[in-house]
Amino acid sequence: MYGFGESIQRGFSGYVVFSGRAARSEFWWWTLFTFLVNIGTEIVDGVLAAGGVPPFLNAVVNLALLLPGIAVGVRRLHDMDHTGWWYLIILIPVIGIIALLIWFLFKGTEGDNRFGPDPLATAAVAA
Repeated sequence: MYGFGESIQRGFSGYVVFSGRAARSEFWWWTLFTFLVNIGTEIVDGVLAAGGVPPFLNAVVNLALLLPGIAVGVRRLHDMDHTGWWYLIILIPVIGIIALLIWFLFKGTEGDNRFGPDPLATAAVAA
């Protein structure tokens, strides 16, 4: 199981790495991080907008976090032994997002699968 800091570090170090696997903890800590960053940037944009500056920070940050977010999602699908192409189900309005969120709740396959070694087993060995 990965902690908050390690999950964020793994998310940024695997910025555009769509191979390998991501444990549930890595995915959900990354999701919490992006949620908190979005709240912060929305607040800053609100303050800037009150001063007459057009809000832009949230859009820039969301654009910067888009690729690593997709990469973590694809690696999370790999952890459950699903191809990353299933991430495209998100393009189906509402149903696709709900389906992916439900999938992301499930535990990954134990041991090695076709996408690589179990990230939790690798983390336990490293600790």
